[in-house]
Amino acid sequence: MLRKGLGRMEPIKKMCLDSGSPPLVQLGSGINECTSLFEFLTRELLSDPAGMIGKGDVIAQGVNEELDNLRKIARHGKEILAGIQQRESEITGISSLKISYNNVFGYYLEVRNTHKEKVPQHWIRKQTLVSAERYITEELKEYEEKILGAEEKILALEQSLFGRLIEAIQKEIPVIQNNAKLLSRLDCLAGFAILALEKNYCRPVLDLGTSLDIKEGRHPVIESMMPPGEEYVANDLSLDNDSQQVIILTGPNMSGKSALLRQTALIALMAQTGSFVPAAEVRMGIIDKIFTRVGASDNISKGESTFMVEMLETATILHNLSSRSLVLLDEIGRGTSTYDGMSIAWSIVEYLHEHPDFRAKTLFATHYHELNDLEKKFDRVKNWHISVKEVDKNIIFLRKLCRGGVAHSFGIHVARMAGMPRSVVSGAERVLRQLENSSGTSRKGKPSMVNEDGIQLSLFRLEDPLLIAIRDELREMDINSLSPLDAFDKLRNLKKRLGL
Repeated sequence: MLRKGLGRMEPIKKMCLDSGSPPLVQLGSGINECTSLFEFLTRELLSDPAGMIGKGDVIAQGVNEELDNLRKIARHGKEILAGIQQRESEITGISSLKISYNNVFGYYLEVRNTHKEKVPQHWIRKQTLVSAERYITEELKEYEEKILGAEEKILALEQSLFGRLIEAIQKEIPVIQNNAKLLSRLDCLAGFAILALEKNYCRPVLDLGTSLDIKEGRHPVIESMMPPGEEYVANDLSLDNDSQQVIILTGPNMSGKSALLRQTALIALMAQTGSFVPAAEVRMGIIDKIFTRVGASDNISKGESTFMVEMLETATILHNLSSRSLVLLDEIGRGTSTYDGMSIAWSIVEYLHEHPDFRAKTLFATHYHELNDLEKKFDRVKNWHISVKEVDKNIIFLRKLCRGGVAHSFGIHVARMAGMPRSVVSGAERVLRQLENSSGTSRKGKPSMVNEDGIQLSLFRLEDPLLIAIRDELREMDINSLSPLDAFDKLRNLKKRLGL
C-alpha cells in the first residue's frame, strides 16, 4: 500500500500545481514524491507481495542470489531430484535406478542386485536389502540439506531483507507523514467539491456579525436517503442577537423538528470547515461553540437516569455560553413530571434570553405548548412551528417551518400510524377529550376533575378514607390557637401521612 501510495505522489503533485488554484498550488508544492524510496520499494518488493513475512513471498526475484536459489530448490526440489536420477542413470547405465526418501537415511539411490556391479566408486553404500542396495552421494546429501532447510532459510533471509527495507522507510517517516497530512486535506477538499456539484450546495458567506440566516436549508444526510422522485422540503431559518435570539419550535411528533435542529447544526459546522452547504443561500457570523441536547439516553454505569443525564448536559451548556454560541435544545424536561419539566424548560428559555452578558442563538423544540406564551413576555423569543395538514382524522406532514406556535402534538395520530391496537387508540382519544374538557373548564373558573360519566380523572379518589379524615381534621382545627411551632408540627404530620 505504501509503494502504491508513493507511486501516486508525482501525478497528484502535478495536478495540484497545474490547477491554477492558489490553495491547491500551495498544497501541491508541499508534496514530496519520495522518488528514491519508491524506486527502492519497487525494486525490493514483489509486485503483489504477501500480507506478512512467513505467509508467502515478499522480496522480489533478483534482489538476493541465495534467496533465489533457495526458492528454486524449495519450489522445484522434485524436478532437481528427477534430474539427478536421470543423469546418474545415463552415466552408469542403470535403467532401474531411482531416488527415494526415508526418515533414517534421507534421500538415497536404490540399485537392484542385477546392476550393483555398475555402481561408481564414489557412491557410499548405506543399506543392503535382499534384492537391492541403497547408496548416497555427497551431491545428494547436499541437496537434501538444501531442500529440507530451504523454507526455514527463506524465512530468515526474507526477514533480514525486509528489516533492511523497514530501516529505509523509517528514515523517510517525517516526509511520509507530511504527505499523508496534505493528502488527507486534499481528499477532504475533493469530497467537499464533489458534494457541492452533485447535491447543488451553495457557498456560504461568513462575516464578523452574529446572525445566522439560512435560505432553503436542507439536511445533508436525510436528503441523500430520500426515495427516488421525492424531494426534501427546504426551510428558511434566521437567528440573531437582536430580534430573534430564541425560537420556540412546536409541532407534531414526526413532523421534522429534530431534523431541523440537526440540519441547522450541520450547515453551521460545514460552513466553518470550508465546505459548501445544503442550502440556496447562507450568511452567518463565526460560531465558537455548537451546543446540542438532542435525544434521550441514560448512564447506567454511573447510576444516572435519562432525566439526570439531560439535566447535566443542559447545565454544561448554560455554564459555557457566549454571544457566538449556537444552542439546540430538543424537548428539555420530558423526562420528569409535566409541571416540573415545563417549569424547567420555561426557566431555561428565560435564562438564555435574560443572560446579562451573552445572547446565545437558540433553537428550542418542545411539546410544552405553554412555552408559546414566552413570546408575549420576551421580545427576542419567537414562536415557529412545523406545519401539518389534517384530513379525515389522518395527518399529512408538510415539513414546512411556519410562523407562530401550535397547541396540538397529534400524538394519538402517530400512535395509530405506528400500529397501536385500535382499542388503545380509541381509549386514548376518549381520555384526551376528558382531559381537554377538564382543562377548558379549569381555565374559566372552578376546576372539574369529574367528567359527565362520573369518571374520576384525579390521581386521588374523593372517597379515599385518608383524605376524608384529613379533611375533617382540618375543618376542626383552630389555626388561630396554634403556635408557629404547633402549625409546623401539624403540617409535617400531614405530609408524612400523605407520603409526601
